[in-house]
Amino acid sequence: MPERIPDDLASPRPFRVIAIANQKGGVGKTTTAINLATALAANGEKILLIDLDPQGNASTGLGLDRGSRDRGSYRLVLGEEAPASLARPTGIPNLTLIPAEPDLAGAEVELVPVPRREFRLRDALARLPVADAPRCVLIDCPPGLGLLTINALTAADAVLVPLQCEFLALEGISQMMRTIEMVRRGLNPTLRLQGIVLTMFDRRNNLSELVAADARGFFGSQVYETVIPRNIRISEAPSHGKPVLLYDFRSPGAQAYVKLAGELLRREREPKREPA
Repeated sequence: MPERIPDDLASPRPFRVIAIANQKGGVGKTTTAINLATALAANGEKILLIDLDPQGNASTGLGLDRGSRDRGSYRLVLGEEAPASLARPTGIPNLTLIPAEPDLAGAEVELVPVPRREFRLRDALARLPVADAPRCVLIDCPPGLGLLTINALTAADAVLVPLQCEFLALEGISQMMRTIEMVRRGLNPTLRLQGIVLTMFDRRNNLSELVAADARGFFGSQVYETVIPRNIRISEAPSHGKPVLLYDFRSPGAQAYVKLAGELLRREREPKREPA
């Protein structure tokens, strides 16, 4: 951790940055990033989605094949190019994407000796042109709590945590909360918990109900009212290179993400809560 928090963290930005993060894989993080970005864009919000996961699943889910990812978030965090030059159109109005390029897998090691290594993404986003800035930047973080995730949390105003409705996922969320607090104390004092989104919820499964009740009992209103159901259409959509909102808008999964976007916008307009 750096000894002193840089002064530029206090500088106002014309856009919000929300990191979608959970150190555990398979919790619906990328699915939430893709579909929340799409739903917000459909609501008229200008959105930039950054795929910061070396697996590149958010890029695949928005229809960008691996052969077309020669320039993306690796160059962004290494400071080689400005975000505006890396953003790609997605075919969805108001939504652009900075994809995960293959070299991103080595960024964790390459960043270790770099000055201000935890602030690389924040510094890069400072280069977004004010006149044409997005309303919101969403960051799809990799699973784990390495330097890429720390960069996302240092750059973010808030963190949205998808929580799979299974026991082990609930058990692991305490580590995510500790990481958020660590970043807040040492790197980004304005970081706050945007909320926790329950994903893969199955009403036929008593465990889903128990996990949801436990999460709401512990985190209270920080858990979103909107619940993302376990839905086959959500699972099928990425193989077609589409968000579920485009693949099957009438499906329960698509409608849940529409509601989630509406709830996020309402929460953003509310007076800011004290940090979690």
